[in-house]
Amino acid sequence: MSKVINIGLAGFGTVGSGVAEILAEQQSMISAKIQQPFELNIVKILVRDTAKALQHPLVNESQLTTNWEDLIHDDSIDWVIELIGGTTHAYTLVKAALEAKKPVITGNKALISEYGAELFALSKANQTPIYFEAAVAGGIPIITNLRQTLSCNEIKSITGIINGTCNYILEQMSVAKISYDQALKQAQELGYAEADPTLDVNGWDATHKALIISCLTYGFYVDPKLIHVEGIDTIQATDLVLAETLGYSLKLISKIKKQDNGAIEIRTQPSLIPKSSILSSVNGVFNALLVDGNYLGDSFFYGQGAGKFPTASSVVTDLITCYQDQATGEFRGFLPFVESGEVVAAELTKSSYYVRLNVIDQAGVMAKVTQSLANSDISLSGTHSPIDPSNPDAEFTTMVLLVHTCEYGKLKSALNTLQTEVKEVTQAPVVLRIEDV
Repeated sequence: MSKVINIGLAGFGTVGSGVAEILAEQQSMISAKIQQPFELNIVKILVRDTAKALQHPLVNESQLTTNWEDLIHDDSIDWVIELIGGTTHAYTLVKAALEAKKPVITGNKALISEYGAELFALSKANQTPIYFEAAVAGGIPIITNLRQTLSCNEIKSITGIINGTCNYILEQMSVAKISYDQALKQAQELGYAEADPTLDVNGWDATHKALIISCLTYGFYVDPKLIHVEGIDTIQATDLVLAETLGYSLKLISKIKKQDNGAIEIRTQPSLIPKSSILSSVNGVFNALLVDGNYLGDSFFYGQGAGKFPTASSVVTDLITCYQDQATGEFRGFLPFVESGEVVAAELTKSSYYVRLNVIDQAGVMAKVTQSLANSDISLSGTHSPIDPSNPDAEFTTMVLLVHTCEYGKLKSALNTLQTEVKEVTQAPVVLRIEDV
């Protein structure tokens, strides 16, 4: 006989409806594959608009509620899926579910990254797991792989493109030669960017995911306040053209790296990556992660980072994992396996850099710039001053400096000094990492 698991589903938007559709279509196949007959039955759905939810053919009125407490106090509900997003109501619901000893499956990256320490502790105290595969990179099973397939490896680094919106915008700026504002508007019209795209373009959406990945990989929770985050809103089409000229692609990169002393480097920044890197070929709204393990070497994970069915697929995968865990009678939720760890300040991290300066086009400016940086012990590997063929007599020009590997803080300090010493520099420099991948 099949075992029936009753589910309370919070949120019936794009992903929530996708979960319902997958369960309706794939129940028998799932049972056959895992050779354990069971039925996942959605008995209650938390929504804001019941009339809108009833337009879906899989929904009936008896399932719907606008009160989150109904998912907790209904004793027939075994598990809770949280897909409402945000960190206010979602936090209240997830906390209450764990306290009621109802396993939680969530796709909420902001919730896990900001409240992970508390929720993991609550999960442990109540021996009730919380699963969150869908919170990172949509349909790419990176969490499952980090926890299981790669568990015998010490992870040296993870370099990822984990925000599809930014990746699409940067690609359009490069290929179509359009401005950031034009590319963003296009992404919104196609549904790739929200009406308020702030969390995507300022780098925090990717950072929330990076924090979760870091926690799983290195075993301790990291306070988001310790993370260096930059978005793509200062990027100009000029940067993408110049990157192409210099043999690079420009991507929003999240970097997680274990240093020799055991400290962890975590940051999200627009960065240049060599055209020869496999990450350079990741385009559109796709996500990818390059994982370097001490035994396995480099592993590449690629797929759709968002969307209805890729994300819903990850939710259903967690449902199956939850069932299998319960069948063994074991508690297998994530628990931090290191009490604490050190996070490297961004100022102490090292790389080489691309620096773009806007300067008044006068004789001797290049010499002034290079001398100021040399005085701060900053070494250059190259300079580039392209002339705009449409306006060769322009008063202002763009100057690009390629900086040898040094500490990020040292470079920023040198650039602050440069702005004071060289009056021909008219705007704050744009600094992009050149990633070694």
